[in-house]
Formats: sequence, C-alpha cells, structure tokens
Amino acid sequence: MTTALVVVVCALLLAAWILSIANRLDRLHVRTDAAWAALDAALARRAVVTRALLDPALSAAASRAESASRADRELAENELSGLLGALDRSSLAPALAYELADAEERVVLARRVHNDAVRDTLLQRRRRLARWLRLSGTAPQPSYFEIAEPTAPSDAMMLTPRPSARVVLTDSSGRVLLFQGFDPARPQELFWFTVGGGVEDGEELRDTAVREAFEETGVKLEPSSLIGPVWRRRAVFSFDGETFDAEEWFFYASVDSVSVDTSGFNAVENASVSGYRWWSAAELEATEDTVYPVQLAELLPSLAAEWDGNTRTVR
Repeated sequence: MTTALVVVVCALLLAAWILSIANRLDRLHVRTDAAWAALDAALARRAVVTRALLDPALSAAASRAESASRADRELAENELSGLLGALDRSSLAPALAYELADAEERVVLARRVHNDAVRDTLLQRRRRLARWLRLSGTAPQPSYFEIAEPTAPSDAMMLTPRPSARVVLTDSSGRVLLFQGFDPARPQELFWFTVGGGVEDGEELRDTAVREAFEETGVKLEPSSLIGPVWRRRAVFSFDGETFDAEEWFFYASVDSVSVDTSGFNAVENASVSGYRWWSAAELEATEDTVYPVQLAELLPSLAAEWDGNTRTVR
C-alpha cells in the first residue's frame, strides 16, 4: 500500500511539473505574440510619421514596408531605416523631428523586447521534456526580427555593402555542414549558417567560395566542382555594432567524407563561432534553432538533382 501511495504521489508531482512547463510555454508564446503586436504597431507608427515628411521616396519605402509579407518585412523595414538614416534632419520642423526620433526609438525598444521574448520561448521549447512530450502543441515557432539598429535612433545608419560567397557543403549522406555562431553584441542569440564569407577586392565569387571553404573547413575544392551559384540571398543585419547590406551567393558542393579543420579561422571567427555539425534535411526541418538561410531545410534535398542553371532567390 505504501509503495502504491509513493508511486501515486510521484506521478502526481511529475504531472504537476509537466503541467507547469506547459503553462510556462503557453505564457511565453502569449508574451511573444504580444511583443510582435507591439513591434508591428511601432513599425506602423514609424511609417505614418515617415509619410508626414512628404518625401516621395520615403513614403514609397514606408508603404512597401507596411505591405510586405512577414518573410520580406525585415528587408523592407531595413530599407526604410537606411533611407531615414541618410535623411538631413536639420531641415525638419522641430516637432516633426522629435516625432520621428521618438518613433524610431520605440521601434528599437520594441524589437529588443520582441527578440528577448523569442529567445526565452525558444530556450523553453528546446528543453528535452518539452520536445519529447511536444508541449509546444501546434504553436508556431517564433523567430527573431533582424532589423538593424543605429547607435542612437536619431543617428544616421550607414549600411556597409557586403557581397559574399557561400558553400552548401554536403557529405555522402546528403547532410550539410553548418557553423553555429553569434553576434558579439548579442551573444545570447545563437544561429547556424553555411560555410562562406565576404568577397575580397578583385576576387570572383567562385574563387571566394573556394578560399572560404578551405579556410573554414580545411577542404580544398576545385573551382570546377562548385555548382552554381544556385541561390541568392539579400539580408540586412548588424554584427558587432556595424550594419551590413549583405548579398550572398550560394554554391553547392559535395564531398565523400571530411574531417573539418577550423585552424584557418580568423580572429573574428574564433571569437564568434561556437561549433559546427552536419545536418540532415529532416533534422533541419525538426529543429527550433535559428538557421540561415531560412529555407535551407526545404531546399536542401533538391540540390542533388541536376542544376537548371537558374539562380533562385531565397530567404
């Protein structure tokens, strides 16, 4: 009888613990939804104030940002941020200049609150028990909103162009090699990304891809073995306080087997890359980690097919 009672008590305690995790997850999802609603409202207010400036280019950019889909919203909002950053505010009426600065500051704060909520939700969703028992239910996985922030909301935000060549490097099992890293300014926000890096002066894209693959993995690829560029991705992001307008060109290459050697990492990579692993498409589909490009899980299986010669735009 005593043993049965202990089992019942333990079962009740376990059930209560699981219920508490599920309730916390539910609260976190509610918090994330509320944070996105607040960010969306802050972005909408910025668009309204922008149109009050009566500048055709700015008004058009504000309208594009407002009408953009969630997938394209980051790029559209960053485009508007860039135009506002280049605006000469000395010619604005003081009240309007204050209103614009206030709207921009509210966007910055709302984005930080949103991304903090996303971080906390993802951490809870990644707990083993939450994954094993599927405590997240049907709630969609939240994602960070990567809108660049100026040093101060009223400062001009300069976008640094950054063309880069990347390699979707797969093994004989079709798994892709990804590195995990973070922005030193936001070390708590981890993400996975493909092999590759910036194009140096006078370099061709294919040469950059070969060089970066060797520096980051120790793999010597022949330029002729690279297929593509199969994808093109445009993104605006901040890294260590600098804002980049990135144009990424993806090549595809497959190797039978490889022992990854990261001894060629530069100082920035050593400081901001925390690890690497090979991912299958199924693992990418199931993970709640942040992965770039976002469509990698969807597109990875098709890379083994013969390339049609067209470069596809991806997110």
